[in-house]
Amino acid sequence: MLLLSDLINGDPSAMTPNATSPVNILGLAADSRDVRPGFLFAAIAGEVADGRDYIPDAVGQGAVAVLAPPGTAIADTDIPLITDDNPRRRLAQMAARFFPKQPETVVAVTGTNGKTSVASFVEQIWRSLGHPAASVGTLGVHGDNLDAPLAHTTPEPVTLHRTLFDIAEKKIDHVAMEASSHGLAQYRLDGVRLTAAAFTNLTHDHLDYHADEDEYLAAKARLFAEVLKPGGHAVLNADSLAFPTLAEICIARSQHILSFGKAATDIRIVSLKPQSDGQQVYLQVKGRDHKFLLPLLGDFQIHNAACALGLVMACGADPELAVAALAKLHGIKGRIEKVAEHPGGAPIYIDYAHTPDALETVLQSLKPHVSNRLVVVFGCGGDRDQTKRRVMGEIASSHADQVIVTDDNPRGEDAAAIRKQVLAGCDGASEFGDRREAIEIAISTLAAGDLLVIAGKGHEQGQIIKDEVHPFDDATEARDAVAQIAGAKS
Repeated sequence: MLLLSDLINGDPSAMTPNATSPVNILGLAADSRDVRPGFLFAAIAGEVADGRDYIPDAVGQGAVAVLAPPGTAIADTDIPLITDDNPRRRLAQMAARFFPKQPETVVAVTGTNGKTSVASFVEQIWRSLGHPAASVGTLGVHGDNLDAPLAHTTPEPVTLHRTLFDIAEKKIDHVAMEASSHGLAQYRLDGVRLTAAAFTNLTHDHLDYHADEDEYLAAKARLFAEVLKPGGHAVLNADSLAFPTLAEICIARSQHILSFGKAATDIRIVSLKPQSDGQQVYLQVKGRDHKFLLPLLGDFQIHNAACALGLVMACGADPELAVAALAKLHGIKGRIEKVAEHPGGAPIYIDYAHTPDALETVLQSLKPHVSNRLVVVFGCGGDRDQTKRRVMGEIASSHADQVIVTDDNPRGEDAAAIRKQVLAGCDGASEFGDRREAIEIAISTLAAGDLLVIAGKGHEQGQIIKDEVHPFDDATEARDAVAQIAGAKS
């Protein structure tokens, strides 16, 4: 419970005359269906609906105050109204005050690809160093006695701050979280007290939401330009074309930059050599040489591991101990995850790659581990950026020896039309609309020395067709197909 005046930090500019009376706020909600007696309702305009249209419903549910843009009118004039030109940011600030406790050390990572892996690796390194730790992102909330799903990579602010509060209550003092471009553009992270923030990369994605790549970068840049406070630590990918822009922002805000990558000065990736069980890595960390086996496939994983190393170092970890922890890292669910093996010995992997850069990165990274054919099964999602479909077809055709195009969450679009757009970029590919059939056929063709990657869904447990989510798991389907082959041979 918190007084409304405390919730807005006593800001008189936000209060209408009837908002000055003492009102106790028992909770916050941005969805009128979540409102309970004593709650404040944030009436925010969304992509589909305008929260202002639901003010009467929220009041009927027991809302005792409303947050809305200027010019909003409430029929019940006894209800205090808080106005703000940026109600999303105001809601995040309110949520931070309503749930004031946060873990002592919180870091966030943004970028098109790698966020989930980096957050997990940071958590793993902290644990190896003896810190109670957790991660928050695409795979939900994970940590000591914590395992809960989340609806979004970066939760809406009320859920996010409640989550951080609950984590702190459990005496977990180190948290790594993902910062999506949507979450940053919608001010969901405002009010999170970050020790450090990181940037992995910027590639083609989410242009169905952002107007163009400049706007997409601007959303990512908010993590350093507005969320991370002056004097904080910024861990930046020196190999990214966005590095100069982000570095300029960080310098202007007196943030301490720690670079990673092949062109970096702080954590420099000198070389790596693929092995059957990972890759031999040579790093220079603050001028000191380190050589070790990273037990992860894919050269992009060394960038993710280096980014994670930078974050824990920025938070005060001993570099020698942190580097030693890299040799103990394990991959995360759905990211180049080996899920089965053909009776003939061909390994089968699944991966979440659903953007052009991610697909190219995965295929290029797995190619050195293949002695015969690299086979890929993938598709593109419906109601999402259409411009990447042909591009992904071209990438698959360029890097894989056999390409099978199938469905991947067609949602409200015609699945055949999506496949046609993908196939325009990869002549000679096979097409099977049924994803289960596509996986079965791909596995049936495998021979010794081949490697199959089923891309696009990774950890996801459903196939979205129209408005329904049908249970579907790439890993399960792959194992079932292998079992059938093994059974037929026995």
